[in-house]
Amino acid sequence: MARPKAKELTERELEVMHVFWDRGESTAADVREALAVQGRDLAYTTVATLVRILLDKEFLTQTGEERPFKYISARTYEEVSRSLLGDLVQKVFGGSRTQLLMRLFEEEKLSASERKRLKKILGEKTSERQT
Repeated sequence: MARPKAKELTERELEVMHVFWDRGESTAADVREALAVQGRDLAYTTVATLVRILLDKEFLTQTGEERPFKYISARTYEEVSRSLLGDLVQKVFGGSRTQLLMRLFEEEKLSASERKRLKKILGEKTSERQT
């Protein structure tokens, strides 16, 4: 019996998706080149396999019938990041967004500007609920 398709993105699949979000329509060779510039020198066959998997998972759409095939993201960064964050909150923090935010504020690596931005966002969310 075949294993069901995973809905989650692996680390490498996510790296490939970032290339599509940054560049838009691309070939597997374009993606390989972009990853190489970032220091991730993967074999073309590896990148082509990752693109095929992302196509099967419906994260990419093929845009033409002529070779070399071109692909474009079928899901926006916002959609995918929202989904991944929701999964993280469920799996790691038991569904508690408060626990997530507490962990972020406890993190010593946050810069002063990041802390200020988070506080501003929380203030805006609080005032929206009060109106």
